[in-house]
Amino acid sequence: MSNLFRAADATSGISGPPSMAEYAADRIFRSIAIASAFIIILLVAYILWEIGQKAMPAVAEYGLGFITGTTWNVSKGEFSVLPEIWGTLYSSLLALLLGGVFGISIAIFLTQDFIHHRMATIFRTVVEMLAAIPSVVYGLWGIYVLIPLLKPLAGWLHDTLGWFPLFGTDLAGPGMAPAALVLAIMILPTVAAISVDAFRRIPYKVKEAAYGMGTTRWEAILKVMLPTASSGILAALVLGFGRALGETMALAMLIGNSNQISMSLFSPANTLASLLASNFPEAGQVEVQALMYAALVLLAITFLVNVAGLAIQQYTVRKFEGKK
Repeated sequence: MSNLFRAADATSGISGPPSMAEYAADRIFRSIAIASAFIIILLVAYILWEIGQKAMPAVAEYGLGFITGTTWNVSKGEFSVLPEIWGTLYSSLLALLLGGVFGISIAIFLTQDFIHHRMATIFRTVVEMLAAIPSVVYGLWGIYVLIPLLKPLAGWLHDTLGWFPLFGTDLAGPGMAPAALVLAIMILPTVAAISVDAFRRIPYKVKEAAYGMGTTRWEAILKVMLPTASSGILAALVLGFGRALGETMALAMLIGNSNQISMSLFSPANTLASLLASNFPEAGQVEVQALMYAALVLLAITFLVNVAGLAIQQYTVRKFEGKK
């Protein structure tokens, strides 16, 4: 019997130390990973340097007034982007509200035994296919399908609840509401897919323990599963918000490209990304410098959103998952 154990020990690859080839492969992989991380950092630094270098004359001339002003007039040389900052944040928050609610609901539906796992796989594939549709197609769909569908409802809301700021104007064409709805559909696959992975990482014993404590199905989902998956869900929301902040073509086609600040869901507006896409082709040297400044503002907003999202995610990990 002892001979059998010795033979098994001698032939087992697990019991022996790593070979020289395995050590070399590990070191090569580690070196490639570190080099890739440094390359990404250098690439981001290079992009910031190039944009900042071209934006520096506008930064020196307009200063913080570029962020707080409301005028974009090429003929007079007056440039400021507060309406575009408002439109970027407003449309992205509306899209995140809609896309986040539906994305998390879809994740719960696909992972909490509401349907058979094979059907869940099919539904998840269909949702993820939305991410493969080009943004210009979303824009065309919004113009020819969504806006005509919204006009009767927008007119009724304006006539009935026009005193409320959200419905203070009528929908004459492109506006904030169709842009936010299309943007919500565009971020839905990101939020849903990452939220599904967050729920699936939870051991099934957690749900069994909740049932053992006497919870109902929805109590187990809302009071146990949802808080446990909160860090992954927040990561999904942050990525979805970042996706919404940078969307260009669909918003350029649907938001109206109007330099104004309004709470109304039906008024036209503008975003930083659509401003860049719309004005760059015919911009002169002075306007290009102002547009580069606007690009720096958009990068700063995206960076702050990601930092805030990471801080919130770490807080939820400490609170609900007990990690430090």
